[in-house]
Amino acid sequence: MSPVVPVNRWPFVLGLLLVFVLLVWALHPILAPFLVGAAIAYLGDPLVDRLETRGYGRTGGVALVFSLFGLIAALLLLVGVPLLIDQLDQAIRKLPLLYRWVSETLMPAVHERISVSPVGLPVIDWEAELAARWDSIGRLVASSVAGLTRSGMGVIAAVFNLTLIPVVAFYLMRDWDRLVAGLLDLVPMTWQQDISGMVSEADEVLGEFLRGQFLVMLAQAFLYSAGLWIIGLDFALILGTVAGLASIIPYAGAVLGVGSSLLVAWFQSGGDLMFLVWVGLVFGFGQMVESLFLTPTLIGDRIGLHPVMVIFALMAGGQLAGFAGVLLALPVAAVALVFCRHAVSYYRSTETYQSD
Repeated sequence: MSPVVPVNRWPFVLGLLLVFVLLVWALHPILAPFLVGAAIAYLGDPLVDRLETRGYGRTGGVALVFSLFGLIAALLLLVGVPLLIDQLDQAIRKLPLLYRWVSETLMPAVHERISVSPVGLPVIDWEAELAARWDSIGRLVASSVAGLTRSGMGVIAAVFNLTLIPVVAFYLMRDWDRLVAGLLDLVPMTWQQDISGMVSEADEVLGEFLRGQFLVMLAQAFLYSAGLWIIGLDFALILGTVAGLASIIPYAGAVLGVGSSLLVAWFQSGGDLMFLVWVGLVFGFGQMVESLFLTPTLIGDRIGLHPVMVIFALMAGGQLAGFAGVLLALPVAAVALVFCRHAVSYYRSTETYQSD
C-alpha cells in the first residue's frame, strides 16, 4: 500500500468551488431542465424511501410517486389554470369600474373622515388603455411565436427541454440515495463525518421549506379560495391563490388577502357589513387551521430559511444566472445557512471571542 501524501486541502476545495461556480455561470442557459428535474426528484425521494420500507422496489416506488406527481400536474393544468385565466379576464374587465369606485366613492369618503384636502386620482381612458396594452401583448406573443416557429432549432430545443424534465426527474429519483452517498464518499475522509452532519442539517432546512412551507402555501391557497367561493366573493380563486402564495412571509398572506378581499367585497356588496364579516371569518378560519394544524404537522418547530433570506436568495440567483440561478438559490442558501451556523459556533469557541 502506497504511503499517503500529505496535502493542503483548502486550495483544492476552493479551486473545486470556483470551478463549480464558473461552470454554473457558463452553462446556466441549458441547466433549467436538469435543475427542475432535480427539484422534482428531491421532493419525491422521501416518498420513495417510505415505499421502500413497505416492501416496494426502488423503481416501482419511483413509478408510483411519478404517477402521483403527473396526476397532480394534469389536474392543475386542466382544471386550475383555465379557472384562473377566466377569473383574470373578468377582473381585467371590471378594473375600470373598480377604479371609478375608488376615485369617486372611496377616496372622497376617506378624505371627509380624516378632514384633509381631497386629492383626485387621474382620469384614465380605460377602454383605450386596455386596448393598447392587450394589443402590445398580442403583438409580443405573435412575434415571439413567429420567431420560434421560423427557427426549427428553437422549436426542437423547447420540446426537448420539456420532455427532458420528466426523464431527468425519474432517473435522479431512482438513484438519489446512491448519488448522494457517492458524492459524500469523495469528501476527504477526515471531513466526512462533519460534512455528512452538515448535509443532513441542510437537507432538513431545505426540506422544511420546499416540502413543508410549499404544502402549507398550497393548503392555505385552497382554503382561502374555497372559503371565498362559498360565500360568493368575486375573483375568489385569484384572491385565495395570491394570499396562499404570499404566506411564504409570515402573516403577509393573511394581510394581503384580507385587504384585497375586503376591498373587493365592499365594492361587490356596496358596503354590506355582514358580507365583510364573512370575508374576515374565512381568513380567520384559514389562519387558525394554519397555526394549529398545518404548520405544526408539516413544518414543526425546526428553524428554517428566514423569509427575507428566501427573497434575497431568489433575487440574487435570478440576477446572477437567470432562471437557473433562481432554481439554485434555495439549495445554496440552505447550505450557506448551515455552514454559517457552524462557523459562528466555532468562532464562539475560540479565544478571540471568549478572552477579555
